Amino acid sequence: MPASKPIAVTAGDPSGVGPEIIARWARDVADKQRFRLYGPPALLRETGLPGHACGGGTLPLADGKPTVAGARAAWAAMEAAAEACAAGEVRAVVTGPVCKATLIEAGFGYPGQTEFFAAKWGGEPSMGFVGESLRVLLATWHLPLRTAAEALVARPELLGHAVERAGTLARRLGAAEPRIAVCGLNPHAGEGGLMGREEADHLDPALDRLRREWPGLSRCLPGDTVFHRARNGEFDVVVALYHDQGLAPLKTVEFHTAVNITLGLPHVRTSPDHGTAFDIAGRGLADPRSFARAVSLADRLSATER
Repeated sequence: MPASKPIAVTAGDPSGVGPEIIARWARDVADKQRFRLYGPPALLRETGLPGHACGGGTLPLADGKPTVAGARAAWAAMEAAAEACAAGEVRAVVTGPVCKATLIEAGFGYPGQTEFFAAKWGGEPSMGFVGESLRVLLATWHLPLRTAAEALVARPELLGHAVERAGTLARRLGAAEPRIAVCGLNPHAGEGGLMGREEADHLDPALDRLRREWPGLSRCLPGDTVFHRARNGEFDVVVALYHDQGLAPLKTVEFHTAVNITLGLPHVRTSPDHGTAFDIAGRGLADPRSFARAVSLADRLSATER
């Protein structure tokens, strides 16, 4: 999509930190025509960004008190931005943080925004994260741990999708020959079968097949050391097999700098790697760096989209 097209920004839950981090980010935006904001009227007025009002004019901003009305406004913003991107009016979407609990109360039928945009745009999504020193791709995400382990054995395509998206992301970020590390499922990556057979019987054979296309792909590596190795430059990206395996180390070192990116869809969607933070909303404590980096990454990737 042409780089001249604007980037959509959704405000997220109006009661969380989304509006205040967007307002702080917008102060430094010189060319406001490069963006389209989808959110409460009060936020459009405060930021001066062009866009589309979603939700009533009386919705309180950043008051730390989630409501179903606020969730409906966040949902409406997501709908409008997704439609605008599908219609070619904008070239990417950056989403503010939402509250899944109140969205469900409002009738939202998806586990999260990743699944919502996949349903709206088509494609098979993968959840990835780009920080300053770590890049992480999840093979599974919003699944209970037992279900995730069972799915990785029963559905080898999950690992295949993760490796493909990890390699593609690394290439788009400048790695000509991506070095992809894959975490094991069990402690010490199974320790040769002493601590679990999933690696030896299922995961490593699948990785051996995938290595024909991705020569820089590892076998299963112990998850307790692989992120340290990646931070020291040994790998371009790490594939984690389940949600907390990847996000615990990432958020420990990149809480304010990592960006969530949805891969495998026809359009670029990024978001800050944090939630609504209702406990600090409106107190001027929210850090806007992750949001600013989410905008920068969306700009970079959508300008080079194939």
